Amino acid sequence: MLIDSHCHLDAPEFDADRDRVVAAAMAAGVRQLVVPSVSAATFAGTRQMRARYGCAVAYGLHPIYVAEHLDAHLAELADWLRREPAVAVGEIGLDFYVPGLDAARQTALFEAQLRIAREFDLPVIVHIRRSQDQVLKYLRKWRVRGGIAHAFNGSRQQADEFIKLGFKLGFGGAMTYSGSQRIRRLAADLPLDTIVLETDAPDIAPAWLAGPPPGRNAPDQLPRIAAEMAALRGMEAGALLAATAANAEAVLGPLGSVHEAGQPE
Repeated sequence: MLIDSHCHLDAPEFDADRDRVVAAAMAAGVRQLVVPSVSAATFAGTRQMRARYGCAVAYGLHPIYVAEHLDAHLAELADWLRREPAVAVGEIGLDFYVPGLDAARQTALFEAQLRIAREFDLPVIVHIRRSQDQVLKYLRKWRVRGGIAHAFNGSRQQADEFIKLGFKLGFGGAMTYSGSQRIRRLAADLPLDTIVLETDAPDIAPAWLAGPPPGRNAPDQLPRIAAEMAALRGMEAGALLAATAANAEAVLGPLGSVHEAGQPE
C-alpha cells in the first residue's frame, strides 16, 4: 500500500546495489517507486528503471542542472514523451536556494516544460525550493493537469494555492526532524487527500540516518517515515498508507507495482 512518489533510483549512489535496494523496498511493503529524471543525459537511465523493475517514471530537466540544459533538450524531452510511457513531466521547477543558478534561464526552461506538459496532457512533478510563489505564478499561467509539489516546505497559504491548482504535496525525511516545526504542522493539519509520501532517495535522509556520518536514504525508509506522519496526525498507520497511495494515483494515474530484476512487468 506504500508508494514512494519521488525516488531517484537511477542515481549513481545506487549503482553498486540497486537490485538489493529494490528488494529491500518491496520487503518493507513499498509497492511502487516514482523515478523522475533530472537531465537529458539521464533519460535512458530513468527508462531503465521502468524496464528493469517496473518503476513509474517521469522525464524532465531539473533546475539545479540548468547549466547543462540546452534548448535542444526540450525537443528531446518532447520526443521521449511521444515514444516512452511516463506518468508526469518532472522533475522540473525553480531553485532559488543554490547560489549561482541562472534564474532567468531556469524560468525559461520551466515555462517551456509546462507547455510540453500541456501538449501531452501530463501532470508535473515540481521542485520548489525557495521558489513556491514563483512556481505558483507559472502554474497559474500555464494550467497543467495538476501534479506533485515535491518536498513541500512552504506556508499553509502556499499549500492551499497548490491544492487549488490540483496538486498533491510531497512529505518525506524533512518531516522526521523535531526542529522542522512548520513542516510537521503541515503534515499534521493538511487535509489527508492532499498528501503523498516520498523519500527523494538518496537525498533528504530522515532523522535516524542523519549521522554523523550521514546515511544514504533509500525507499525502504518509507514505512518509518509514514509511521512518523501517522503519529503526527494521530491516526492509524494503515489508513494513512492507503490514503497517500490513493492520492498518488489520483494525480499520476494507475501506477502498477515494482518487481525484482528479471521478472516480467
